[in-house]
Amino acid sequence: MWKQSGRFILKYRYLSLFLLAAITAISGFWASKVGLSYEFSKAIPTNHPVNIAYQDFKKKYGEDGNLLVAGIQTEQLFSEKTFNAYLQLQTDLKKIPGVEDVISVPTAINLVKDSASEKLTVKRIFPDGPLNQARIDTGAAVFKRLPFYQGLLYNPATHAYLMGLRMNKQVINSAKRDAAIAAVKAQTARFTQTTGIDIKLSGLPYIRTVLAARIAHEMRYFLVASLLLSAVILLLFFRSFSSMLLSLSVVIIGVLFSLGTMHLLGYSITLLTALIPPLIVVIGIPNCIYFLNKFHTSWNELTEGLDDAEIQARKMELKKKAIENMVAKMGIVTLFCNLAAAVGFAVFALTKSEILQEFGVVAGINIMLLFFISLILIPAVLSFLPVPKSKHTRYLFNPRLNRWLHRLERWSINHRKLVYLVTVVIIGFTAIGIFKLKSNAHMVDDVPHNDKIYTDLKFFESNFKGVMPLEILVDTKKKFGVTRNFNNLVRIDSLAQYLASKPEIARPLSITEGLKFAKQAFYEGDPANYSMPSELDLPGLAQYLNLGRDPGTTSASSFTKLLSSFMDSARQEARISVNMADVGSHRLPVLMNDIRQRIDQLFPKENYDVKLTGTSITFLAGGQFIIDGLKESILWAFLLIALCMLYLFKSLRILVCSLIPNVIPLVITAGIMGWAGVPLKPSTVLIFSVALGIAIDITIRFLVNYKQELPRYHQDVAATVVQTIHSTGISILYTSMVLIAGFIIFCFSNFGGTQALGWLTSLTLVTATFTNLILLPALLISFSKKKRNP
Repeated sequence: MWKQSGRFILKYRYLSLFLLAAITAISGFWASKVGLSYEFSKAIPTNHPVNIAYQDFKKKYGEDGNLLVAGIQTEQLFSEKTFNAYLQLQTDLKKIPGVEDVISVPTAINLVKDSASEKLTVKRIFPDGPLNQARIDTGAAVFKRLPFYQGLLYNPATHAYLMGLRMNKQVINSAKRDAAIAAVKAQTARFTQTTGIDIKLSGLPYIRTVLAARIAHEMRYFLVASLLLSAVILLLFFRSFSSMLLSLSVVIIGVLFSLGTMHLLGYSITLLTALIPPLIVVIGIPNCIYFLNKFHTSWNELTEGLDDAEIQARKMELKKKAIENMVAKMGIVTLFCNLAAAVGFAVFALTKSEILQEFGVVAGINIMLLFFISLILIPAVLSFLPVPKSKHTRYLFNPRLNRWLHRLERWSINHRKLVYLVTVVIIGFTAIGIFKLKSNAHMVDDVPHNDKIYTDLKFFESNFKGVMPLEILVDTKKKFGVTRNFNNLVRIDSLAQYLASKPEIARPLSITEGLKFAKQAFYEGDPANYSMPSELDLPGLAQYLNLGRDPGTTSASSFTKLLSSFMDSARQEARISVNMADVGSHRLPVLMNDIRQRIDQLFPKENYDVKLTGTSITFLAGGQFIIDGLKESILWAFLLIALCMLYLFKSLRILVCSLIPNVIPLVITAGIMGWAGVPLKPSTVLIFSVALGIAIDITIRFLVNYKQELPRYHQDVAATVVQTIHSTGISILYTSMVLIAGFIIFCFSNFGGTQALGWLTSLTLVTATFTNLILLPALLISFSKKKRNP
């Protein structure tokens, strides 16, 4: 069948190349249209209760992750030069398209009691600028008497000040946000240049935009780097520019197909899918090496014993036979190798995480397409190229590698007990490390700790306890249950105070904070009266707050509208909005459990329905979904790959022999992660599925060659194993070098998870190479000892 496939490809090579070129051109056109993901990828299913609660919250109250924050730390804010520069910065920022509003010290408001109109009048603390020092001092004195702003706009202990930019939802979820964030950075840089004060930027819109830009940059960098590295390695192996260019053509077409697939399926480039083009290069090059290696081996076999004149006379016939032999021998091998690798990635599509599903679908499809690209392009192009010269096949007789193969042969055949003992010892040592593995992920933990994104985030955590949104919704189950039941307000305030007592959580904002602000104004602005109003105070405050009126009417004050933003339209549900530190997925569940216990004490379930939501909650649920999905995908990958191996070899004995050398590298990698303190998180759990899908490639190539050679050696397992080590060992070592070098590139990433993917996958592949060239042959001989001499 495969030999006939080779003949078919050669017969219709012009048509095959034309069709491949046409499809590549279409894919290239689609690839040019694929864009970056500007929306936060959904890691949890749309029908999950956490996601439903979050979407319901956004419908009622708007986006919770649209606040960009700018922070400074100085004792000179209220000096004339600095304050006016700060005021000008706010004015300039508000003019940027996509910035809906800016909240900071210069535009802070105060409430003043107007006895005549029975309203609380909203007044600016600082007039429009520029201001002289006297006006600034007057306003500063008023501002510092308002506890409402402490912990929100400034930290008096550290002299840190915060400016909040509310970003437009449509802008931050589109390509326009790049320009908006760039404009923000330009204005803040101008402020720093004017005042000499460093300004910190953070918040989800900023973090996501900067990370998306880095993803795009890294994709281009890794793609170019992997292509250049592959070109160098291929040139060193084959000493042939034509072989190098042919191999690069295969992977470049594969990359265009993968990007075209993303566009065709409506996917955008995310942190995960950005890895696919470099992975296509790394996985596609071994296909080329094995095909070319088999072509050169077949050419040597066919020309053995022939003189130069005879070779010259029959070169076209011999080349055709060599190509047909190449397809016949490597077609089935490459098909199942790519199938196993595709399964290792495609199982992600079986998870419930959208981001993993996209990665699995695109990777799985395009790894299989790589097989067809290789099968069509390599034989067709080889038929037009000159026959190999002796320098092109010299690598087959590399003395250094052959000496290593002789050592591997001796260890596998003569020292099997030692091989098993060393394997058990290594597994025992690394198994201890597995028990040290911990699961922990942060929103920005893939960013280096010396990166400005990370240091700026820590600035806000140190001075304002963080910028990650957390929302608590208290449903009283009664219309007007928030405003007409004083006990409910007391309960809400009690919960808010409990939240504020947590070192990881900033001062909450809720209707009760507004009432405290109003009470202070009611009592002539005395800071001592910034406290929760008593039940006797509320009737007097009600006429000033207009709590009985519809907040949408013109008679409602702007402050009443602010209070109403922390309630639903029926005033049945109250919202407590807080920011918190990026505490990580290990600490976050404990913190949420403590909060939930306090909620259950304050709000009995029979009378209230209290939900925790916001980006922090969806992050926790999403991270756990991804980790669980990856664990599940590894089991599916093992099962499906085992079925493929069973179908290919039709032997349970060989199936067991094939799986052991691939399980051990994963165990060793997990153990080293434990010893090295690398936590389990979505980016590191991904390593196991990636490594399994690629490492099984070595096993399949070894075992297929073993099965093909077994009849030639009259079922003598030991002799067949020796022949297989030498016939496939060279190409296995070469392809392992390419794979390891390809993944090492990821170590230069700016993302910790991608770095871990690089060095841990390389480690796994090194281990898999040795287990497949030492342990696998030993197992084949040990399991088949009685069948050596039928």
